[in-house]
Amino acid sequence: MTKPSIPVGIICSQSGPYQAMGRELLKSALMAVDEINNEAEFDFSITPNIRDPRGIVSEYHTACDDLIRNIGVEHIVGCYTSASRKQVLPIVERTDRLLWHPARYEGFECSDNIIYVGAAPNHNVLPLVRYVLDNLSREIFCVGSNYVWSWETNRVTRELVAAAQGRILAERLLELGEGAVGHIVDEIVRRRPPVVFNTLVGSSSYEFIRAFHAATTSAGLNIPMVSCSLCEPELKIVGPASAGCITSSAYFESIRLPENRAFVARWKARYGDDSSPSVDGQSTYVAVYLLARALQRAGTTDIGDVRRAAAGHRYNSPQGPVWIDGANNHCVLTPRLAVSNAEGQFDIFWEADAPVKPDPYLTQLDVAVSPARETARDGAPNAPHLRVVK
Repeated sequence: MTKPSIPVGIICSQSGPYQAMGRELLKSALMAVDEINNEAEFDFSITPNIRDPRGIVSEYHTACDDLIRNIGVEHIVGCYTSASRKQVLPIVERTDRLLWHPARYEGFECSDNIIYVGAAPNHNVLPLVRYVLDNLSREIFCVGSNYVWSWETNRVTRELVAAAQGRILAERLLELGEGAVGHIVDEIVRRRPPVVFNTLVGSSSYEFIRAFHAATTSAGLNIPMVSCSLCEPELKIVGPASAGCITSSAYFESIRLPENRAFVARWKARYGDDSSPSVDGQSTYVAVYLLARALQRAGTTDIGDVRRAAAGHRYNSPQGPVWIDGANNHCVLTPRLAVSNAEGQFDIFWEADAPVKPDPYLTQLDVAVSPARETARDGAPNAPHLRVVK
């Protein structure tokens, strides 16, 4: 007996400045779709309708409009950058569709028409900055891409550093896809900051890391680089220069959970032993499964019913237990810190004791607290609390 088919939109760039990550999202989405379509647990199949905006921000709106008007999809998975998500947000709200957004993002947003599957800032930015403040320095040099992810991440970082009586030494931004990084690297070598926070995206980040490594090595400098965005496929793209970067993420391939070991084995069987899943790819896989489980529980594709069926439903994913907080449509995740090694993998050195509730507006932090190095209530590395309300 043939299962009824549900059309689902998948929007991710297969070309352009962050094509490598867009391809990882698509690979993960299709892997999840194939598994779901072959599992007896689900009494329907998913038909993926793929659109490639080519890294052009305006094309995301066009792709979303096409999927809704011409295909009739009610659920869309994708959008790697925050700029692309913000292009899609108005149309999914206006037409009452649901976007399942897999990527880590900067927070300070909440929509009834978006399920935020990736990490919120309290899952990745806060643990990383707290680690830097406690273990590296209270002075940070920031370099990033000139769009909302870097703007907001830098703003939160400034607040945290100021609360710890530290300072941001510089904020240098490049346009998406810009590869001319020499002037920033020269400034870093000249000023010798104690730590560099990299929020560059895609090819700009790869060029910067290579140039940073070459210049600091030549100058005999040991300047730590930290990031909230590097992942295993990018380490392979960058090459040996990527080793030693401290990264904050909810997912690493090296997580020692049976669900992750099984996931990685299936991934490599499908895409090759030399390939590795990325954090946003794994999150895309989780997004498709959360959607499928909600559709099964709801017994309908209706947005309201699916959203209610999804809220609070625990899924033992490759990254650990994940569920959607119905109060803000963000996922409960487990923060982790790791350092990249010469083999193109991450060695995890810290993780939260338990999954952490999403706090996209950082309402649970208070700058009025003394910057003394006390243990945070949520189990993250020591640092002052911060309250940021938009």
